[in-house]
Amino acid sequence: MAVIRQLDSLAPDFDAQLELLLAWESVADRRVEETVAEILREVRTAGDTAVIAYTNQFDRRQLHSGGDFIVSAAELQAARERIEPEARRALEAAAGRVRAYHEHQKQESWQYREADGTVLGQQITPMERVGIYVPGGKASYPSSVLMNAIPAKVAGVDEVIMVVPAPDNQISDLVLAAAAIAGVDRVFTIGGAQAVAALAYGTETVPKVDKIVGPGNIFVASAKRAVFGQVAIDMIAGPSEILVICDGGTDPDWIAMDLLSQAEHDEQAQSILVSPDQEFLDAVERSLEKLLAELPRRDIAAVSLKERSALIAVDSIEAAIAISNRIAPEHLEVSVADPEKYLPLIRNAGAIFLGRHTAEALGDYCAGPNHVLPTSGTARFSSPLGVYDFQKRSSIIYCSPEGADALGRVAATLARGEGLEAHARSAEYRVRNK
Repeated sequence: MAVIRQLDSLAPDFDAQLELLLAWESVADRRVEETVAEILREVRTAGDTAVIAYTNQFDRRQLHSGGDFIVSAAELQAARERIEPEARRALEAAAGRVRAYHEHQKQESWQYREADGTVLGQQITPMERVGIYVPGGKASYPSSVLMNAIPAKVAGVDEVIMVVPAPDNQISDLVLAAAAIAGVDRVFTIGGAQAVAALAYGTETVPKVDKIVGPGNIFVASAKRAVFGQVAIDMIAGPSEILVICDGGTDPDWIAMDLLSQAEHDEQAQSILVSPDQEFLDAVERSLEKLLAELPRRDIAAVSLKERSALIAVDSIEAAIAISNRIAPEHLEVSVADPEKYLPLIRNAGAIFLGRHTAEALGDYCAGPNHVLPTSGTARFSSPLGVYDFQKRSSIIYCSPEGADALGRVAATLARGEGLEAHARSAEYRVRNK
């Protein structure tokens, strides 16, 4: 049996096959949502008491008070010193690159003055407090800490709060070290829907935040969706995705491993290769079968390749880009000669990796751009997480007497057209010589 399906973009039923390939059930699940709703209600009502009860139940811990799930600044620094020097240098190098990239995203306030003296503009201010959710336990996702915390710090957020579960009291030193390096202000070892609720509503120990960012399981995703409006959230993330466009000139093993780098995430991850070279597609399929057998997570990757992935034959690179724009992938590799000439044709992608030597994995860890990206086709209207996600824009309007006179007449006319007399009169009070 083939390790991955092959599709032909010129086949009569290609559109139907592509739609079937892209179909994915969202995080919505009635039983999950009911459980999450109960947890949110309890935490909103009982605060720390509910957080402790759920954490002890789900994470098999013995917490007694809020102080039991606080990680001190000294503990963060101790973890930073405890990890291997090579790991510390790698984290610091990645953090430096992520910080340097995001410094370019900072926006500044601006104003302009009209001829009559009226001033209009926009004031940029950072959020006061944000919460980042980091998967925990024996799993280690220090890159998630860097990618979520550093843009917030660059934006000027006053306080960055991190929650990370510690099931069976297990927590990764790499995650804690990353928090120290990224400048996280406070860390709490709680997770799941109860941690999202604590951040959204506040408890005796956990302060209420303005925005919650970061990945989590279906309970975390459902909780983030449920508290949206009470706080802001980054996005509801779907499975990881990669789409590779290749002209056939890249080593098939390179491309196969790029596809596998997403497939090993989980069974729902999606890896797609689009190429006008059928012999190359066949070579990549052989490479996939060979390299898959070498992976520690081959069982997971095998399901992803079989159920949700494909090799697609097209008649040109331009046709490949058209399919990519339709799919709007999280990660797009353009592994072709002279990739920059195709950049203006690309409209929908979370991150674009140009050239044969630019592996998507570099973006996951240390290239600099954020790895928190829109999934499931949402790159059609969404952008990567960035500094702008932690800043607010306030409009500035400062009318001179002359400006109030001119604008007041226009506003009064429009207000009466809408049947709002108080609006009209409010504007007219500033009008001279009525």
